[in-house]
Amino acid sequence: MAEQTMIESAFDHAAYATRPQAARANEGDSRGRRFAAQDRAFVAITRSFAALVLVALAGILVALVVEAWPALRTFGAGFLVGTTWSPADDVYGAVVAGYGTIVTSAIALAIAVPLSFGIAVFLTEMCPARLARPLGIAVELLAGIPSIIYGFWGLFVLAPVLQAQVQPLLAATGLPIFAGPPLGIGVFTAGVVLALMVVPFVASVMRDVFQTVPPVLKESAYGLGCTTWEVVRHVVLPYTRIGVVGGVMLGLGRALGETMAVTFVIGNANRLSPSLFAPGNSIASTLANEFAEADPALHIPSLFALGLLLFVITFVVLGVAKWLVQRSAARAGV
Repeated sequence: MAEQTMIESAFDHAAYATRPQAARANEGDSRGRRFAAQDRAFVAITRSFAALVLVALAGILVALVVEAWPALRTFGAGFLVGTTWSPADDVYGAVVAGYGTIVTSAIALAIAVPLSFGIAVFLTEMCPARLARPLGIAVELLAGIPSIIYGFWGLFVLAPVLQAQVQPLLAATGLPIFAGPPLGIGVFTAGVVLALMVVPFVASVMRDVFQTVPPVLKESAYGLGCTTWEVVRHVVLPYTRIGVVGGVMLGLGRALGETMAVTFVIGNANRLSPSLFAPGNSIASTLANEFAEADPALHIPSLFALGLLLFVITFVVLGVAKWLVQRSAARAGV
C-alpha cells in the first residue's frame, strides 16, 4: 500500500511537471488571488470589530448627552455648582455627589498607594523567588472579589470597628475633618473600603513597572554598597515614576466608578459636610439608589447628567493613566 501511494505521488508530480508552463502560472495566480481575497476579508472583519468598540463608546456618550439634555438645558452650568439635590423640589445640583466621589477616592488613594508601593517593592526586591509568584497571584485575586462582598464586609465588620476603635481616636485630634459623632458609616468608611478594592490594581501595575528596570542598574547600585531602600529610591523610582503615576491613576479610575461597596457604607445622605465621619453620597451611589423610583420629568435627566459627569471624569483619568503607562513601557523598550 505504501509503495502504491509513493508511485501515485510520483505520477502526480510528474504530471504537474509536464503540464504547460502557462497552466501552472494561471493556477498560481488563481491561488494568489484567493489568498489575497481571504486576507482582505480578514482585515475588514478585524477592523469592523475594532470600529465596533469606538461605535459603542460614541453611542454611550451620545445617549448620555441626549438623555441628560433636559436637565442641562434647565439648570445649565448651575447643575455643576449647585449644592442642593432635592427630588421633592425638583432642584438638582451635582456638588454633593461630586464631592463625595472625589473625597472617597482621595481617601482610598491616600491609603492604597503606600500599601501598594510596599507590596510591589517586596515582590520585586525582597521576596524569595518561590513566594513571589504565589503572593502576586494572591494580590491579583483580590481584584476578582465582587464589590458587593466588600460592601457587606465594610458594613458589618469594618464599620463597627472604625466606630469603636478608630474614629474616637481621630476625633480626639480636634481637626474639623474628624468632627462629629463616630457613626461607623460615612465618607471615611467608604474611602477605607475603596482603598482595599484599589490596592490589587495599583500594586499589580507598580510591580509590573518595577520589573522593567534593567537589572544592571540595580546590580550596579548594590555593588556600590547601596541598601535596598536606596536602590528603590534612587534607581527604581526615578526610572519608573511615569508608570507608577499611571498605575495610581488607574486605581483612581477604579475608585471613581465603584457603586455597590460605596452604597453600603457611605450613608447615602444628600448633604455637604466638612467632616469625613458624616454620611454623604457619591455619583455612583446616587444613581443606584434613585434611578428606579425617579420621576421621568426632570429627575431622570438629572441622574443621566450625573452619569455623563462621571463618564467624562473617568474617561479622562483612565486616558491619562494609559498614556503614562505607555510612556513608561516605551522608555523601558517594551
